[in-house]
Amino acid sequence: MRLGMIALCGGLLCLRFLPQLPATGVLLMLAVLGAVLLGSRLYPLGLFLLGLAWGCGSAQLALDDRLPVELDGQTLWLQGRVAGLPEEGAGVVRFYLEQAESRRAQLPQRLRLSWYDPPALVAGEVWRLAVRLKRPRGQVNPHAFDYEAWLTARRIGATGTVKAGERLDVAEGPAGWRDSLRHRLLAVDARGREGTLAALVLGDGSGLSDVDWQILQATGTVHLLVISGQHVALLGGLLYALVLGLFRLGWWPRQWPWLPFACGLAMLGALGYGLLAGFEVPVQRACAMLAVLLLWRWRFRHLGVWLPLLVALSLVLLAEPLASLQPGFWLSFAAVALLAWCFSGRLGPPAGWQMLLRAQWAMALGLLPLLLALGLPVSASGPLANLLAVPWVGIAVVPLALLGTLLLPLSGVGSGLLWLAGTQLELLFALLAWLAELAPAVQLAAAPGWAVLLGGLGMLLTLLPVGIPVRLFGVLMVLPLLSPPVEPVPAGQAEVHVLDVGQGLAVLVRTRGHVVLYDAGPAARGFDSGAKVVLPTLRGLGVRQLDLLLLSHADQDHAGGAAALLAGLPVARLLSGEAPALQLPRVAEACRDGERWQWDGVQFTTWFWDAAGNANDASCLLLVEAQGERLLLTGDIGVAGERHLLGSGHDLRADWLLAAHHGSRSSSSAGFVAAVAPQAVVFSRSWLNSFGHPHPSVVARYRAAGARLHDTASDGALRIQLGRRVALLSERGESRFWREK
Repeated sequence: MRLGMIALCGGLLCLRFLPQLPATGVLLMLAVLGAVLLGSRLYPLGLFLLGLAWGCGSAQLALDDRLPVELDGQTLWLQGRVAGLPEEGAGVVRFYLEQAESRRAQLPQRLRLSWYDPPALVAGEVWRLAVRLKRPRGQVNPHAFDYEAWLTARRIGATGTVKAGERLDVAEGPAGWRDSLRHRLLAVDARGREGTLAALVLGDGSGLSDVDWQILQATGTVHLLVISGQHVALLGGLLYALVLGLFRLGWWPRQWPWLPFACGLAMLGALGYGLLAGFEVPVQRACAMLAVLLLWRWRFRHLGVWLPLLVALSLVLLAEPLASLQPGFWLSFAAVALLAWCFSGRLGPPAGWQMLLRAQWAMALGLLPLLLALGLPVSASGPLANLLAVPWVGIAVVPLALLGTLLLPLSGVGSGLLWLAGTQLELLFALLAWLAELAPAVQLAAAPGWAVLLGGLGMLLTLLPVGIPVRLFGVLMVLPLLSPPVEPVPAGQAEVHVLDVGQGLAVLVRTRGHVVLYDAGPAARGFDSGAKVVLPTLRGLGVRQLDLLLLSHADQDHAGGAAALLAGLPVARLLSGEAPALQLPRVAEACRDGERWQWDGVQFTTWFWDAAGNANDASCLLLVEAQGERLLLTGDIGVAGERHLLGSGHDLRADWLLAAHHGSRSSSSAGFVAAVAPQAVVFSRSWLNSFGHPHPSVVARYRAAGARLHDTASDGALRIQLGRRVALLSERGESRFWREK
């Protein structure tokens, strides 16, 4: 039985690692072969094939439900119902729309939309909207968040921006009730923690500020303050413990068997909490795991502790095979497995704080390989923060918050309890902020696969009971994971990463011992590329400091992410073509025309027009030359700036050229293209951007010059090995079945 479930889960989990999905005919063959093998000794292989076929078939349905290609970037009038709680913040509301219909086309079942400066929007309402729709597509960078995988896991068939809309029907059903409850929670006095209470009670994290998120991430406590599987299990555990406590005190009716009542009450409480939170996929996963665990505790405890975990894993993956695309899926099951590994088979269960200490120790060590494999930060203060916050939130805050919410109709009673819960949260956040400052989270360099597997095995050995000799070998096996080998750049060469930051620019240049970042990506309402894309990518690549941050000019699409980078990494020198116009906590040096220096055998030169008549032409240019191969980064200079360069006497020839101003027709004049004579041109821009970049005339001009064209919107982040004269590498070239081509 266990072997069969392991095989089934293995087939379902294979989906996560497939570069592309098999054809329908192949899936049918796999399913038929798997069904035939079920009646033989090879039944585990049959279950594996059935799991693989089921997972791939489910994923194909999600891909087939995407917006048709011919509608990509088109604006349609459609109508549908708002699903879930709209996420409000920074003047923009993001929400799901279901049951969407349009006269012009068949639409996906679920859309994720953004509406800037919207009217009041309530869950459950029906709206008629004018929406510019796009197929699910996101920025693709090494070691950064995979937005396309996130959309696919939630079966979102299109994203879009609302241009106009009108309400057709008021909210109704559970969705409207949850939204009204959210507004009631936000209206109470909870010491400024009303948004945090809404996160705990309803799973609505939009009320948490950016500072709150930073504190939670730095201390590894995000899972505690937004409804997750842990909250569901926690409430179920509290209700189970309540019945058990009454039984042990002799206050439970003798004619009622306590165990089935404890299990049933725990399950009902978990389901009620899950419905209150909208019963999203993580909560569904937690309810399934808790149901299997309670059933095992009631009837099947003699079968061992690993069986319920396997059953729960099988049920979750069969219900939603795409769950494996979400980091939370791996972390939740890994956490439960680690607890089983640490506490099963011991001579006796530890008591009280000793159990909590051992659990936090297991989580801190055991999840480290998985966190690094998923590209997530590791919190140095996490074990201590969780040791204090887990019982604090579980025993004090959550019961007060839920009871206060339940008693809101009683004047003064519910609001008083919520005030007490808010006070507890205010104290907790003060403590977490102190811990975050004392020991902030770090994102280690990405480790190779062999180091992750070796480190994971080493962690399991380390967590064995005290006295087992192999624990020492486990510690040694973890060392490559903590200090992963980073392949150095050869002397005289440069490694260049043109990051995929949408309608903006960020270019990383690494030599053997120095790092330069040219521009920092855009920052707009609700999204800072510097914090969300550039900084995680740099850390994942092993960059711990910048020798030079060169901001070509002060426009937000080039300098918007600079503040986050200055806060997140040491920067030795800050340089810009528009130094006085930058609004940063640090003063930048002014770019100088003709400044030259050499690092590790690579030559750097800046060019600048100090009499430029506008911000774009004031861009500071950077020329990088490695073993005769040249790269020219041009910022946003226009035709006037190019004309100045042509008359300056500089040698403009370059093998690689970053097209100025994202390929705008106001740049890339014929004379400039002829003078540079690039062999390859890179456009940095967003997919289907509203500016029409790159302009067709510019594309035609470069093609006529014989240049190869590359584009971050279609290729993702690009890697150029300057000094080797080889073809570049693209992140989107690494196939994943969920990625748009």
